[in-house]
Amino acid sequence: MSNASALLTDLYELTMARAYHDLGMRDIAVFELFVRRLPPERRFLITAGLSQVLEYLESLHFTSADLQYLEGLGLFPSTFIDYLATLRFTGTVHAMSEGTPYFAQEPILRITAPILEAQLVESRIINLMHFQSMIASKAARCVSAARGTRLLDFGMRRAHGAEAAVFAARAAYLAGFDGTATVEAGRQFAIPVAGTMAHSFIQAHDSEEAALRRFVSATGQPTTVLIDTYDAERGARRVVALARELKAAGSPGQIHAVRIDSGDLVERSHRVRHILDAGDCPEIEITLSGGLDELQIAALLEAKAPVAGFGVGTRLDCSEDVPSLDMVYKLEEYAGKPRRKRSLGKETWPGAKQIFRERDAGGVDARDTIALADETAPGTPLLHEVMRDGRRVAPLPSLAESRDHCRVSVMRLPAALHELSGAYDPYPVTVSAQVHVLADRMDQAGE
Repeated sequence: MSNASALLTDLYELTMARAYHDLGMRDIAVFELFVRRLPPERRFLITAGLSQVLEYLESLHFTSADLQYLEGLGLFPSTFIDYLATLRFTGTVHAMSEGTPYFAQEPILRITAPILEAQLVESRIINLMHFQSMIASKAARCVSAARGTRLLDFGMRRAHGAEAAVFAARAAYLAGFDGTATVEAGRQFAIPVAGTMAHSFIQAHDSEEAALRRFVSATGQPTTVLIDTYDAERGARRVVALARELKAAGSPGQIHAVRIDSGDLVERSHRVRHILDAGDCPEIEITLSGGLDELQIAALLEAKAPVAGFGVGTRLDCSEDVPSLDMVYKLEEYAGKPRRKRSLGKETWPGAKQIFRERDAGGVDARDTIALADETAPGTPLLHEVMRDGRRVAPLPSLAESRDHCRVSVMRLPAALHELSGAYDPYPVTVSAQVHVLADRMDQAGE
């Protein structure tokens, strides 16, 4: 889905590209992608979307239909249209591994390429990295809150379009979700798919009892049934009766779980658990859904709701509390010279940079340093070369491997960053003395 038309960009990328072309500006530029500041609701972010960015860069080209449309706009001369017909991305990419926690001002991606190419790809790169990073960061909070309880992405129907639904499922799985209800995401990324049933199936039958029996029979495998279309406790008793019937017929285990989607989930889950246990069905689990987020998940577990899994939908796929990040892509060097934006409140640190992460004696992340790319600083460098001359230098880790990396990396963060609310000391990120000196020198020199 990332192999989109080269026209999936802002017009100003093309008008600037035309100007660079006409002016003969061919020198190498360095752009960096970062988030200016953390939202108050996030203590860290998770990088995601790199795989789609590299696919986009490798396949970037203008089709004859693209060129015909651009020509029809009357904005671009034929010489520029002819140039676009042969354009391919030829640059180098350094990036943090997917699943790595990061903080404000830290570059998560660095593009080094002729300025026209590096400029042209800005909008799509932000589009890909911003969305998945936003969702992965939300999902990571849900994972922290769930404390090992199974989590499923139920958010496709409220996602902002097909690509968003699929990429949300990918980002959530990267951050630790156990599966998704979005089948296309399962097909594209080998994410485990899972689902239950809708209230409409119950309503389409003359009785709830008949609906449950027929659904279980039709699936032919252990399944989850919805029990609160009319009354959750009555539904649970009907599940018990059906489970006993199946056991007597030699078909135990066909009802894996029941799902509750409404009402006081703590009270209802306790009552349903009691009915299931009293009916000799302790193996049937309870899944909860219905407008959940990490705060509600934490509250449900704090109240000891007897739950085995959560379905999280709208508030995940729309990242309802933080629906956007202040993610930007800025020029840091051109033609071998550092560049610095000094707009009030939007200043940038000049030069190509690297991030170094230090850990304490116990293996916990202790501090990050934003340094120049050719500096040596304490800690482990986080940006790695992933593309050279427009081609990947090696296969990226699989999504499953990136998921493991995310899990381990998040575990290394200080304990306070795993908390969902309350006062805390922000993770320390410092800017090296050499970066400060370079910025000061440029400020004194003016433009």
